[in-house]
This record gives sequence, C-alpha cells and structure tokens, in this order.
Amino acid sequence: MAAVSCAVLLTGCGASAGSGSPATGAKAVSSPAPLAAKAAAPPDPVPHGRGSRVPEDFNGDGHRDLVLNDLVKDPEDRLGDDAGIGVVYGSEPSRPLDPSVRQLLTPARNAARTGGVLPAAFDAEAACDLDRDGYADLVVTTDPPFDGTGMPPVPLQILFGAADGLTGKAVRLRIPDRARFGNEWPGHPVCGDFDGDGSKDLAVTAGGGRLSYLRGPFTRAGAPRAAADALPGVGPVLVSPDLAPDVNGDGYDDLVSATRTHAPGTAGRATLLLGGPTGPGRPGGTYTFKAVKPRPGDLPAGEETPTTELLRYADFDGDKKPDTVARTHRGETKDVITLHASALGGKKAVTFSTAVFSTRQR
Repeated sequence: MAAVSCAVLLTGCGASAGSGSPATGAKAVSSPAPLAAKAAAPPDPVPHGRGSRVPEDFNGDGHRDLVLNDLVKDPEDRLGDDAGIGVVYGSEPSRPLDPSVRQLLTPARNAARTGGVLPAAFDAEAACDLDRDGYADLVVTTDPPFDGTGMPPVPLQILFGAADGLTGKAVRLRIPDRARFGNEWPGHPVCGDFDGDGSKDLAVTAGGGRLSYLRGPFTRAGAPRAAADALPGVGPVLVSPDLAPDVNGDGYDDLVSATRTHAPGTAGRATLLLGGPTGPGRPGGTYTFKAVKPRPGDLPAGEETPTTELLRYADFDGDKKPDTVARTHRGETKDVITLHASALGGKKAVTFSTAVFSTRQR
C-alpha cells in the first residue's frame, strides 16, 4: 500500500507570531529561527470550544485549524521514523493560527492497533465532522500488517475532535464488505455531504474503478450509518473540489475523480462526480483545478535550493476569502510555514517552523 500524504490538510508550531488589529494588520515574523529556538517549550493549552460549523475546527471554538504531515526531523534523527502529524489551532482573525497552541499526534500515542500491532505510518488525509457533534474529526492512513492473501485490512483510522481538540486513541474505519471491491487497499478518503442530508459522508477508493460510499453520521466506533455496494465509474484517486465542495450549487457536495494524485495549487483536469439524493456518482463533466502560486517563506541561506509547496488555500481568518498557507523547506531538517492572509492584502500573518514539533516534546 502506498500511503498518500495529504499536504492539503496539515502543519506545526512553537511561539505565536505577534498580533495586531485587523485594521492595522498582524505583525509578521520574518524568520523561523526564534520560533525553532522555542521548540523545547511546552505548548499552551488548547482553548475549549463548544462546537461550531467551521470546517476543520477540531476543538469547536469557531476557528479553522491547520494539520501538517511533513514535520522536520532533528538533524541526528533524519533517518528515523516519520515525525508524526502536527496540529496548529486557529486563533483571532489578526493572527489566524497560534503556533503556541499545538498538538503532536503519533502512532504510539494516538493510533489504533491492528492485529495487536501499532502502525509505523500515520498520515492525515481528510477532516470533517463525521459524528455530527460540532467538532471536526481527522481521517488518517496507516500501514496495518497484511500477509498478502485476500482482502487487505482497512488502513484508515478516525481521530475524533472534542472541546480539547484531537486527543485520545483513533478507531479503525469500518467499511462493510459489501461496500468494498477486489483486493486493493482502500484509500484517498474525501469528506462531503454527498446526499444532502446534513451529515458528512466519506468516499473511499475501492479498487477496480469503484468507490465505497459511506453515509454519515459515523459512530464513535468508526462505523457509517449505511453503505451500499461499491459504486463504479471512478479513477484510482479521489479528490475534494477546490474551495467549495458543492460545485454546481444544488445542495449536494461533489467529488473529483482523477487518474493521479493532484498536488495542491497546481493546475489540472479531472472528472467531476455530482452528488445527489443517492450519493455521488452522476457524471458532471470535466473539472479544472486552478493554479495557486504560493509565496516562499524566508529560510537561512544554505547549499540546497529550498522548495515551496502550497499546503492550504482556505479561509483561516473568517473573512470568507481564501488565505494561503505554504511550506518552504530545505531537505527534511529545515522548514518554515507561512500564512498569507487575504484580509491583509496577502501579507504574512503568521510564520513558524515545524521544528516546534521536536522529538524533545514527544
């Protein structure tokens, strides 16, 4: 199984960037070095929310949170295991993310066992409120043991949100046998209210050009409310549409089917599958991904040329306009995450390094 790292969802933190009023603009931190130096400091407590309808709000306080897969490693541990999943919690509009309020999710601390074995891989894939309690939940992919015979186990797990964020142990996603097809690994989960009933559903690849459509709400044991036979007519990759999940505005969330993994922010063409009363699957024609060019963050000079990737293009400050979150990195040991806020004319609102998710905190 090839685990797909969903950079769309995810990032990590330390001290917060300075704040300012929305009228004057937030203060920007131009270098990740001061934040990286505070990596050993314990994170601040996660504010307790009461539930919200804001997307990707794990603690329900009304602010969108940020999930990061690719955390930098300590230089002496660059050949070690994956550093885990980082979560940075949302804050006031003038400082849409607060890197001092963060959580590190690791297999040892947060994953469910399969056959008594903890996974080594633990990558965030999708986020939405699957149990309809007002707190967003996180779908992760793992690498459960498999002897290569017959239908492989489901590698997807769910971490449920709560007033104190993503804590506790994940549960394995339950996909009924009738909703599976062939002997391929289920993957590429996409959240959406595909049948328009107000509950978030999951669409998961099933192999053989089919998908598993799992109707929400989900139980805290990871089971969908219902699931029918796997639906035909899709490619090997499922993706959520850019920005608005309901592409044609008919009240049903839609789905994009692709032949290869789509890198966030890159232009591309795929196939649109429209939602409806019976779920996703109706042909919707060609879907076009629009290019979003991320601005590079500031890294100290080095021998290698840094790489900049778009992580999220979504509204983090509540002004109904998409903001840009990018990661600039050099290898696996140095990076900087930068949020450019639309409310500030695209200026930097928050800057930090994922070095704050250091092994010293695990």
